[in-house]
Amino acid sequence: MRLATVLLLSAAVLAFPAHANDSEAAINLGGIELVQNRDVSMDSEDLYIAKDEVRVRYRYTNHSARDLELTISFPLPPIKAADEELYGDQAVPDFTKLEFHTAVDGKPVKFQVMKRAEIKGRDVTQRLAQLGWPLEWITGSGDQPRFVGKLTAAEKAARVADGLLRKTENGDHFPTWDVVTHVTRKQVFPAGRTVEVTHRYAPMIGGSVAGSLLPGVREEFPGNIRQYCIDKAFLAAFDKKLAARKGDDSVPMAYSETWIGYVLSSGRNWRGPIKDFRLVVDKGKPENMVSFCMNGVKKISPTQFEVRRKNFEPKGDLEVLIVEWPSIED
Repeated sequence: MRLATVLLLSAAVLAFPAHANDSEAAINLGGIELVQNRDVSMDSEDLYIAKDEVRVRYRYTNHSARDLELTISFPLPPIKAADEELYGDQAVPDFTKLEFHTAVDGKPVKFQVMKRAEIKGRDVTQRLAQLGWPLEWITGSGDQPRFVGKLTAAEKAARVADGLLRKTENGDHFPTWDVVTHVTRKQVFPAGRTVEVTHRYAPMIGGSVAGSLLPGVREEFPGNIRQYCIDKAFLAAFDKKLAARKGDDSVPMAYSETWIGYVLSSGRNWRGPIKDFRLVVDKGKPENMVSFCMNGVKKISPTQFEVRRKNFEPKGDLEVLIVEWPSIED
């Protein structure tokens, strides 16, 4: 069953990351804190990204002389307060319904979904509980939350002063915290042994029907060009396809963009670099187009592109753009 949230809008919309690399986490009273582990190395990561599925397989080795039980965190994309106006009723993801499958050495394991409220990295979950405020407040309506409307003027001013609310130009007040979600589990790493961990899920994706790549539009809003490392050859091929469709009344004119993100940077929290990293991006159909920021990309099939790295230390995250050209059959 495909559970991806597909946004079909004609303007700029949110692109939710497809998720992220495993990372060790410490669950303290203040929430989830990602920490670096000095004993366990990530020997390999084999990552497959497509519109309908993300699969990743890791191999870890515990180099210490004792068994280690660690809390492993797989961070999901935050629901950012700053993006409140961009959400629609169907765009706010519900990660509790995410069909997320994990196995260790081929055996399925259970995990826990944890949600926290953060303001610039500061955990305010307990403070919200003291006030009786909801953790998740974005509805997509664009209206001031009801619980805020019930506050007195003095209470609103106090919460603006401590950073929990912001006041808009029209006098409304909105919360300032992001909702951060982690999939966590306890995992034992036996002393001196290697274990294999696999994840599989349908990504949450963003997109648009035509817009940002069109000549003129891309010149005025070059953000996507930089974000997906779109080069001149890509744009030339895009313009050629666009021109051909203008002269062919038998095919639809519109094209669609799909945006998929994956947080690689949390992979730095293990002992040393990722020894053997492999990425495969699948654009779906041979006529589709794809662009992402990686060097050494090799085409290995009509739809798949591969990147390999030794001793890989990810410094940023991965953003993938897939351009689709609908046919009459679609």
